[in-house]
Amino acid sequence: MLVLPIKRVWFDKIKTGEKREEYREFKKYYHSRFQKYMPKKVGPREYIAPMFEVIFRNGYEHNSPKIKCKCILDIGEGKQKWGAIPGQTYYILKILEVLEVRNDVQV
Repeated sequence: MLVLPIKRVWFDKIKTGEKREEYREFKKYYHSRFQKYMPKKVGPREYIAPMFEVIFRNGYEHNSPKIKCKCILDIGEGKQKWGAIPGQTYYILKILEVLEVRNDVQV
């Protein structure tokens, strides 16, 4: 399962259901992490995107707030209102469902 850090503003928007996509730069680092989740070609113009779970963590400590989500992966341009830069290509984690929210507090 992937564990990805996320800023608080986006964490809160995912938690409330306002934000349905999370973006990661289209770089070699993420290509190696996302490779097994890429959509698979099953026909001339048909793809199947496997669902997988991601934990978005607001911070780097083990007790930081977390959201576990069911996602599929896509590549494309993101929405500016959700933090994307216009014209830039991203790995897009499309959030299908929020499975669990843990709001552990750092002291």
